[in-house]
Amino acid sequence: MEQREYGYARVSTKEQHEDRQISALLKEGIQKENIFIDKQSGKDFERPKYKKLLRRLKKGDVVFISSIDRLGRNYAEIMDQWRIMTREKQADVVVLDMPLLDTRQKGDDLTGIFIADLVLQILSYVAQKERENIRARQAEGIAAAKARGVKFGRQKMEVPSNFREVAALWRNGGIPLREALEKLEIGRTYFFKKIKEFQI
Repeated sequence: MEQREYGYARVSTKEQHEDRQISALLKEGIQKENIFIDKQSGKDFERPKYKKLLRRLKKGDVVFISSIDRLGRNYAEIMDQWRIMTREKQADVVVLDMPLLDTRQKGDDLTGIFIADLVLQILSYVAQKERENIRARQAEGIAAAKARGVKFGRQKMEVPSNFREVAALWRNGGIPLREALEKLEIGRTYFFKKIKEFQI
């Protein structure tokens, strides 16, 4: 069966451009019609073009990706998809900016798959530790700020001292709503919330 080479590219939004990724894939000799492009977040693998690529993959095919983060952001899911491509589909994966992530045979005792799997495991561990460190630093920062008396969340809005007077004037038809809001310097939603609360 003929081996086919595919490319996969992803950008997070439709405003971003995938030109640099496409250029890198074309330099590898991949035909433009064999490059699959998704324009959405990498938080999961519910992506139409990626799914289409996966359906097309056959044993011996090769998938080229410019960078591992183009495949996804969640390393646990990346490893799962890596396993599907390399084990279940028996295809090879090549990450262009990281030569060790190349599952093609290397010509020595250790296969490309073993080396790539090992590198992925290390990357996954490092990424997980970094996420944990970020959460720990955030928690420490919040605790320190609270100790200094910093308040979190939306600050409670003070009711204007002349609210009842202006609201009563509006209720009795003395002034239009727009003028009442301007006098009180508050929004329409807050105004009616307080009208109901104070039963004016």
